[in-house]
Amino acid sequence: MSTPIMAIDLGTTKVCALIGSVAEDGALKIMGAGVEPVEGMRKGVIINIDKTMHAVRNAIEQAQLMSGITLHEAYVSICGEHIYSMNSRGVVAVSRADNEITDVDVSRVIDAARAVAIPMDKEIIFLTPRDFIVDDQNGIMEPVGMSGVRLESQIHMVIGSASSLQNIYRSMEKLGIMVAGIAVSPVVSSLSVLDDDEKELGVAVVDIGGGTTDISVYLDSTEFYTSCIGLGGKTVTSDLAVGIRTPLDKAEEIKKLYGSCSLKDLRKDEIINVPGVGGLGAREITRSIITSIIEPRMREIFSLVYSQLQRQQVLDRLGAGLVLTGGCALLEGAAELAEDIFNTPVKVSGPLNVKGIVDAVSGPTFVTGTGLLRYAALSNERTGKSNKEKASSDNMKNIFKKVGAWVKQYV
Repeated sequence: MSTPIMAIDLGTTKVCALIGSVAEDGALKIMGAGVEPVEGMRKGVIINIDKTMHAVRNAIEQAQLMSGITLHEAYVSICGEHIYSMNSRGVVAVSRADNEITDVDVSRVIDAARAVAIPMDKEIIFLTPRDFIVDDQNGIMEPVGMSGVRLESQIHMVIGSASSLQNIYRSMEKLGIMVAGIAVSPVVSSLSVLDDDEKELGVAVVDIGGGTTDISVYLDSTEFYTSCIGLGGKTVTSDLAVGIRTPLDKAEEIKKLYGSCSLKDLRKDEIINVPGVGGLGAREITRSIITSIIEPRMREIFSLVYSQLQRQQVLDRLGAGLVLTGGCALLEGAAELAEDIFNTPVKVSGPLNVKGIVDAVSGPTFVTGTGLLRYAALSNERTGKSNKEKASSDNMKNIFKKVGAWVKQYV
């Protein structure tokens, strides 16, 4: 059995702590899970460290109690509107006289591709090579050992706010938790819900969380585009609370029980009892009213995602369609609404290939947490095999040592 790992998914509405391990066959075994509501986050960003720490502490205690394992190191997710991505290309001459490409050449070409101007308040959080070109041969995934005089690489980088990263480190440090790595939510979510065929054919993952909607696009088996939109399930709940004049917690319950994205999918126009606000009595409304509030906001979220993918010119390249996940993916008619907007096949997915306490983490809500465990396992595997990536991360002290140095799988 591989070494247990702890993953902490810092969401806008909840903190999810998972303890698990990844077997050699790729199966993810979950041994402990803890979920706690959080009030110290807004759109994926920490706005109150004390409240966030309280939620994280409770979630960790739940996961450790369930698993019987105490860990003091964790991988943590990050998201928010400050996250954006870019693809960059670098070229170097092969250094050896016999023209054999070495690990050093790979590190040099990645450094060359990474040498782009980014704002002073930003940091590279994630980096992966998309492909390599040796002389005139393109589409190469592992160039080490090949012969050539010119090595070229295109890389995918995800960039985010340096202050947001530091706030995560500070929060975890106060809890006595060492941050082994910070990972971008859209990237790790895709690790949880996609298989190799979907990545090769081209696929977009849309994870509608509490405060943000995360987007991850794979083309030709590699990450091509990563983004976060500052709208999510909490926005839908707020609209509903205002529209039917009920407290936010009651609006959330009503959304989960009766929410729908399409009036035509309603089998009958049920009558629903809605609690009032500020001491006002309850009243009755129809389910169609709830749907008429939810559908426009969900349509807006999908339309914003569509606009981003259209700007990236990838809509015609999604051979495997779109994978919808996150809490709002469970809304009735969500997949059908997305199909109508994107004009492509859409499926709703939760974590794949999970064992252990499956019932506790089987839904789309736990996609980021389970993906984070896979990310951690891959990172640890590469660190254990070789330290060759360190040459490409010398100038990214602290933050990039363990995250950026994991140059994914060179795939």
